Amino acid sequence: MLKKPFCLCLSLLCGLLSLRADTIQLKEKAAVTGKIIADKKDQVAVDIGYTVILIPKNQIARVVKDEAVLPKGTAVAPKTGKTPVTTPATAPETGKAGFYSVATKSPPLQSVRDLVTQIGEAVVQVRTPGGLGSGFIINEEGHLITNFHVIEGETQISVEVYHQKDGQLDRKSYKQVRIIAINKFEDMALLKIDDKDAQKFMKVMLGDSDALAVGERVFAIGSPLGLERTVTEGILSTKTRQIQGELYLQTTAQINPGNSGGPLFNMAGEVVGVTNMKITFGEGLGFAIPISAVKFFLDHRDAYTYSTDNPSNPYRYLEPPSRIQKASAEN
Repeated sequence: MLKKPFCLCLSLLCGLLSLRADTIQLKEKAAVTGKIIADKKDQVAVDIGYTVILIPKNQIARVVKDEAVLPKGTAVAPKTGKTPVTTPATAPETGKAGFYSVATKSPPLQSVRDLVTQIGEAVVQVRTPGGLGSGFIINEEGHLITNFHVIEGETQISVEVYHQKDGQLDRKSYKQVRIIAINKFEDMALLKIDDKDAQKFMKVMLGDSDALAVGERVFAIGSPLGLERTVTEGILSTKTRQIQGELYLQTTAQINPGNSGGPLFNMAGEVVGVTNMKITFGEGLGFAIPISAVKFFLDHRDAYTYSTDNPSNPYRYLEPPSRIQKASAEN
């Protein structure tokens, strides 16, 4: 994390640069002025004239092009004298190709009771002949996230959705569920409900796991031991727990078999992790995949496309060129 004194120093030095440079406004009321030369997954590279600095994206409040002070979520019009078009502050910001949604500004904090009422419908139960787990819907078309180990080796999948109707929950089972993409090594799977009579689904917003603070309250919704729509609350114990070479969020919210694939929410109702395991001989030792890894999986889902020709394979392999096939046949 960038410290405030350091950021202030940078902003003073950068004030000597040309006014045509970009301005990166930081969350700690400081700013860096320079030329953005690379926009990476977790950080932005900025040329400030005499050196290049790397700024973590979770420290950036907004980026201003050519000194035009515009709020985050503003679409800058071409330089034709027209007024830029500003989107409402509460409008959702879509992920790659509008596949999932994130908030342009942090929603207000609410109680667990209120949030469960608002977003609980988007949490589902995933069933296979070999067992069950949890999941959550990320768009109205019925795409949902769960763990790979929930559907591993299975092609017959059903999803139980609890639609809110007249103040009551109407349970409906969808049998036509397709596997879209899987990442076996990071335990993630993307599914799609394809039932013809499926209605528009309630979706969740994806949050920012990098912005979480240790000790922050979180809660999980899932189906531990088959007990659907179970809510457990706790705090974030650490967000950098390393297990078998991967970093996980650790939480005191109770996680049990059946919670796998379900969402871990912050108190703004945003998904910040995907619950996937616990230490069986301890209490309050649950773990979740950070939502930053899930966003990367979704943004690059074409690279993880599920192949029906080889259900056990997490990657899709293309057929070799015809000339190679011909040479192989001759041999």
